[in-house]
Amino acid sequence: MLQMEIFPSIDLKDGKVVRLIQGDYNRQIDYSTEPEQVARSYVDAGSRWIHIVDLDGAKTGSVYNFGVLERILKVGDVKIQVGGGIRSQRVIKQFLDAGASRVIIGTRSVEDWEWFHDMVHDAEFAGKIVLGLDARDGKLASHGWTKQTNILATDLARKVSRWPLAAIVYTDIARDGMLTGPNFDQLELMTKATSVPVIASGGVGTIEDVRRLKEFSIAGIIIGRALFEGKVDLKEAICEVRG
Repeated sequence: MLQMEIFPSIDLKDGKVVRLIQGDYNRQIDYSTEPEQVARSYVDAGSRWIHIVDLDGAKTGSVYNFGVLERILKVGDVKIQVGGGIRSQRVIKQFLDAGASRVIIGTRSVEDWEWFHDMVHDAEFAGKIVLGLDARDGKLASHGWTKQTNILATDLARKVSRWPLAAIVYTDIARDGMLTGPNFDQLELMTKATSVPVIASGGVGTIEDVRRLKEFSIAGIIIGRALFEGKVDLKEAICEVRG
């Protein structure tokens, strides 16, 4: 049985901690202008991991909030999983050299399969690359969710089943930031499609959602808006999955 982790999230836009509703850049909620303080609160609650997304980078393909990430990495004893705009070997190295434990690649994996294969199988990056699968109705979206494809997320997950990936982060875009509960049906299909550890993202709104997700064979749960709005207590969620 996998040791499940809670991944509290920090979504960065213009250096601030924000949340997009269903991935819509026009539906933004601002939460904090001090990302380091948010990260410190996660560490104080007992988090072993923090999930960070550079929303500016995800949309444009360029790294925007690297300086913020560097400051977060100095907060304390916590591992960082980061994504958003990571579409070159140079940027992978930049984040890992700065101290990130894992980097998430989404868009480039959809656009350039051969390149993605080479990065995952590069000995320098072994076990440090996460495949980010962001889906609407089971089909992948890219470029910060602004472009829709006809590729089934489960098909891509099946293809990488034996690759040396750290994990797959599966995000249901329709549930993201909605606090209405995860898409349990799609999550079950994802876990059956691949042997790569799956981290669930999108929709967690209550501690009951966390309890139900414990029934799935997943490696972790990403929680964002529910923490900022007091719907889920981080310490309680961590205790729940650690037993």
